[in-house]
Amino acid sequence: MKFGALERIKSLSPNLLSPDIYEPFQRAWRHRELIRAVARREFISRFRGSALGPLWAVLSPLFMMLTYTVVFSVTAPQLAAGKSITDYAAGIFIGLIVFNLFSELAYRSPMLLHEHVNFVKKSIFPSETIAWTATIRAFTYGGIAFLVFLVFRLVTGGAWHWSLLFTPFLVIPFALMILGVVWFFMALGAFTRDVAHIMASIVPILMFATPVFYSLEQLPPNVATLLRLNLIGDYIEMFRAIALDGRIPNLIGYLIVAIVSYAVFWFGYQFFMRYKSVIVDVI
Repeated sequence: MKFGALERIKSLSPNLLSPDIYEPFQRAWRHRELIRAVARREFISRFRGSALGPLWAVLSPLFMMLTYTVVFSVTAPQLAAGKSITDYAAGIFIGLIVFNLFSELAYRSPMLLHEHVNFVKKSIFPSETIAWTATIRAFTYGGIAFLVFLVFRLVTGGAWHWSLLFTPFLVIPFALMILGVVWFFMALGAFTRDVAHIMASIVPILMFATPVFYSLEQLPPNVATLLRLNLIGDYIEMFRAIALDGRIPNLIGYLIVAIVSYAVFWFGYQFFMRYKSVIVDVI
């Protein structure tokens, strides 16, 4: 009887140990040298021809952090709502790091296949790896910006909380979610360039529906509940919690966000692989 019940549960639920679950990671590992080489080339090419080169990856977020601190301390100190100006500026900076990671890839992903059309047209080229390289590049810059934030935080008298050890547990599901988004829009963008124009119109609006310049706690409960459906906002709030407040995110909330993020990752991968063979003929 017990054996029959277990078999029934197994038949009704997804098999988490199925080899298909690990397929995206297996394929990425198989092509790891290609991904590494292309990601390195993209990182270097971004600063090619500039005098300071990769140093701009540090200077740009540093200038941004200094600008927000100076501007809000002079023009709008009342917006801090009981917080110090540096804490308020740091909260905005974290929000921008997270949102810019999403927005950069949301803008770019519909055209990624067109950018690499010479490679994609070759049947032996694993076109799904383009999403990995684009995401690695974006997260490299995001990671540098976060390190700048940590150093700035220390210099301005802020504390480094032990909760920062939780950072990888936020970065990994967030990166997987972004990968799923990139795969999905890569596939759509191959069929029509209108997707790129749609994203250019939607993303700026989405920024105001995301707690970049404010906190969900400052909103009416019904509005905050609605905006919590925005996973980008959830990640911003969790990053602020561990970096500024020294708090570990609510476990149940975190697990829900992580599970949904993996679902987005899996859906995006399956969507891209389903139309991968057709994409070669339409771009």
